[in-house]
Amino acid sequence: MSHVTSKRSDPSRSVFVTLLPIMAAVLAGFVIIGLALPVLPLHVHDDLGFGTFVVGLVAGAQFAASLISRVWAGSFSDKYGAKRGVVTGLFAAAVSGLLYLLSLAFVSLPVVSVAILLIGRALLGGAESFIITGGVSWGLGLVDKEHAGKVIAWVGTAMFAAMAFGGPFGTMMFESYGFASISLVTTLLPLAVLLGLIRMPAVPPHPHKAQSALKSVMGSVWLPGLGAATASIGYCAILAFSSLFYSQQNWQPIWMAFTAFGAALIVARLIAGHLPDKFGGARVALIFVLVLTVGLVLMWLATNAVIASVGAAVAGFGYSLVYPGLGVEAVRGTSPENRGLAMGIYTAFLDVAMAVGSPALGWIAGHVGLGAVFLASAIVVFCTAGIALRLMQRSTPA
Repeated sequence: MSHVTSKRSDPSRSVFVTLLPIMAAVLAGFVIIGLALPVLPLHVHDDLGFGTFVVGLVAGAQFAASLISRVWAGSFSDKYGAKRGVVTGLFAAAVSGLLYLLSLAFVSLPVVSVAILLIGRALLGGAESFIITGGVSWGLGLVDKEHAGKVIAWVGTAMFAAMAFGGPFGTMMFESYGFASISLVTTLLPLAVLLGLIRMPAVPPHPHKAQSALKSVMGSVWLPGLGAATASIGYCAILAFSSLFYSQQNWQPIWMAFTAFGAALIVARLIAGHLPDKFGGARVALIFVLVLTVGLVLMWLATNAVIASVGAAVAGFGYSLVYPGLGVEAVRGTSPENRGLAMGIYTAFLDVAMAVGSPALGWIAGHVGLGAVFLASAIVVFCTAGIALRLMQRSTPA
């Protein structure tokens, strides 16, 4: 196959080129999520006239659907092929955009409008599962297994970049053209990417018996997944509470922590994404989780915006290779025909961490103060070091 011969001449470059269309698909899938995140509450509250409970319901429908559909998306990619999984996800994302547009036709009937919007959000959550799970599985099938870390790191980078930069663009679009502009982009962008994927080589599907495969894969994935969940509490703290913390301290701009975190993460993955493949996923995760812990402690100790933002950047640099490093361990213990299922289950641990971590950290903030959120998350993140050590022992021959 042509992609095999080319990657032998210059492995890093050829792997990147091979993954580029998949990264574009993931970027598109998460750009449309990022565009809507900051403006959906405004649309539901100001345009449709609903309170905060309904705002939370509409925003949360996507994440709930993502969690529920993770394992299904992984099984689908294994059974029918990862490319078909990505294509299905992009098509579903486009349909969610059409539902957004349809909801605008019923603005005069707010209950009907928000019900259609809820369906669209849930569909987008399922689409996101198929795009990211199928994308990683597709990438793993197209390159040699010793490049698994690069696949998880680089495809994941497209996701974080889209989430980080989609929000500001979505806000500008909403202020200038209203929610209709978000709806149109949500419909058209996935369709445009679909056209670019037509000629991409597929990887053969690997049908398996769902029940036996699920038990086998869970046995390999649960420990790396647990490590990914505890490490992701740090990401959760910065995503959910850094802007509130900056606002409370009168530090400007309030979005600087998240931007510093995201920028450092992207740079680290681009320059160091090969490290889990070269030195082992658990070993790299151990080193980088210590960096993540230091960054969170810096944020807790910060007396000004500069120190806090440096702490956020250090945390982003640390988190950058914890997730792909542990992901390499999750995939390493599974057979090729179960890669999609493995990544679906592994990613679900991140969903659970976000779902449980946000309210738990919110409770801490309410009782102890916002600054304590970063200390508490640093303590939880540090527990990941023990999991990484256990994985290193498990992978060392007796």
